Amino acid sequence: MTFVPPGSGWPEDPALPDTPVAHDPAQVVRLAAASRTLGELTARQSVCRACPRLVAWREEVATVKRRAFAEETYWGRPIAGWGEDRPEVLIVGLAPAAHGGNRTGRIFTGDRSGDWLFASLYRTGLAVRETSTHAGDGQRLVGARMLASVRCAPPGNKPEPSERAACFPWLARELELVAGGVRVIVALGGFAWQAVWPALREAGYVLPARRPPFGHGAEVEISRGTGTAHLLGCYHPSQQNTFTGRVTAEMLDTLFTRANALRSL
Repeated sequence: MTFVPPGSGWPEDPALPDTPVAHDPAQVVRLAAASRTLGELTARQSVCRACPRLVAWREEVATVKRRAFAEETYWGRPIAGWGEDRPEVLIVGLAPAAHGGNRTGRIFTGDRSGDWLFASLYRTGLAVRETSTHAGDGQRLVGARMLASVRCAPPGNKPEPSERAACFPWLARELELVAGGVRVIVALGGFAWQAVWPALREAGYVLPARRPPFGHGAEVEISRGTGTAHLLGCYHPSQQNTFTGRVTAEMLDTLFTRANALRSL
């Protein structure tokens, strides 16, 4: 088996053996729109097979594995949104890592980017533990939720435009379902900044006519109904960024401290 079967006992698996599966982009649109609850949506996200290239890659990685994880079972499926069902802070990334989320079954978990991110979330009170190693490890977000613009690990960390478009309905519907209490959306990296903008509009947010440029600490006020929220830009804590000093622990802590302040307004 090249992936963990849904409902087979993997910790935090949101799906069951009879969870509907999207086999093409049109079915993603239909299943996302028909998801009445967050539980239904995340279950369907986690079994999606709409993008043949991504399905083949994630399952190949789960079979071949990295030498350091050769004895582990890889998740090998899309990574669903994870965290609070009624969050005040949303953290949006690009896509799971081949040997990170694709291995562990949880977004931003099991790779060095996630190590940096969760350490900062812990220091700023948004996570209960400093590390996130595997689904079911006891980690929990506090008032926050994580989701990705693309739910499958892409080759070279670069999803194709058609794959980004196919995954868009999952993102937009998740934003819509949790929007009621959200006060802050943190976009990790320029791609997440670009991807979340049309998804926010699709989810009912009123946005400025022109999208401001991405930057670390960029901040935009948006609204939905009678409520307001803030979109924050954050450099991605990738190895390249952390090794070169483009992203530091202090920078991450300052940004998530700002997110906490905005959620309290």
